[in-house]
Amino acid sequence: MTQLVQLNMPPVSPAPTAGPLTDSFGRVHTDLRISVTDRCNIRCFYCMPEEGAQFSPISELLSFAQIERFVRAARDLGVTKIRLTGGEPLLRPGLTELVSKLSDMTGIRDLALTTNGVLLARHAKPLFDAGLRRLNVHVDTLDRERFRTISRRDDLGRVLAGIEAAQAVGFPIIKINAVAIKGLTEPDVVPLVEFGRKNGVEVRFIEFMPLDAQHLWSLDRVLTADEMIAVLEREYGPLRPVPDADPRAPATEYEFPDGYRMGFIASVSRPFCMNCNRLRLTADGKMRYCLFANEETDVRPLLEGEDRFAELSAAIRATVWQKWIGHEINRVSFQPPSRPMYSIGG
Repeated sequence: MTQLVQLNMPPVSPAPTAGPLTDSFGRVHTDLRISVTDRCNIRCFYCMPEEGAQFSPISELLSFAQIERFVRAARDLGVTKIRLTGGEPLLRPGLTELVSKLSDMTGIRDLALTTNGVLLARHAKPLFDAGLRRLNVHVDTLDRERFRTISRRDDLGRVLAGIEAAQAVGFPIIKINAVAIKGLTEPDVVPLVEFGRKNGVEVRFIEFMPLDAQHLWSLDRVLTADEMIAVLEREYGPLRPVPDADPRAPATEYEFPDGYRMGFIASVSRPFCMNCNRLRLTADGKMRYCLFANEETDVRPLLEGEDRFAELSAAIRATVWQKWIGHEINRVSFQPPSRPMYSIGG
């Protein structure tokens, strides 16, 4: 049997055996994030150590067939949105095969991929041809030296070329993710927004979170959404919260006076835990109900064949049912996850 680790405050009743995929707080889960590899070709200091990163053996990564089995089980429980992540997902050989199968899967209405963009110029057309239509590209800065400081690689030109290639092949939705770090990326807020406005891509700033492998995070290094909004309003005038925003989306969107939209993922200063509808599958087959969880369910044994589908569905329901009320980043009781970000999946 698969191991399901109990929380310190477990739900008082067993997980439902039918109906929507809900936790004990009534949150319905429709979004699944799948890490296809824990390997990466850059070394952002807030995610990975410069040297000595510990990766899972290739033999322990889920096969595409196993990932498909998990997606089918999750889909039958109500999951409709999939995001492929890593590590850097474009390092996974044959990724377009998985994209093609998931994009054709009945019931999956939204498939997206998050990438650092270094290999995107080469892969943009094959991914588009396989059915992918949504991309998030991670770019913290447009300054070459600051990019090198953050990522420990001199690849900004390749990332920008990747965005250009994705636009050229016809991707209708491209978003930029940028981690915001106080004392480092303040000069990048306006230039990134200008880049987004000129190139027709939405920029999303992500508050620095305690998920780094070297434990460099501290609350005073978080460049908050409110601080960035103040910078942008001095430059562009008042920003208007988007009234029809999806309340379950991680980003809070704002609209500029000229109609351009951008967003903030403010996990630290504005936790959105009570609206969370996401579950995660790591590259080595562990299911997690929260990015910050210290508990996870090993579902790999249930993905070896089709004959354990009922057990797999029950494990998904049980894991989601045990989801905590929130991550408590701003409380003394907060305990960062034992895995770093690259091992969990973005």
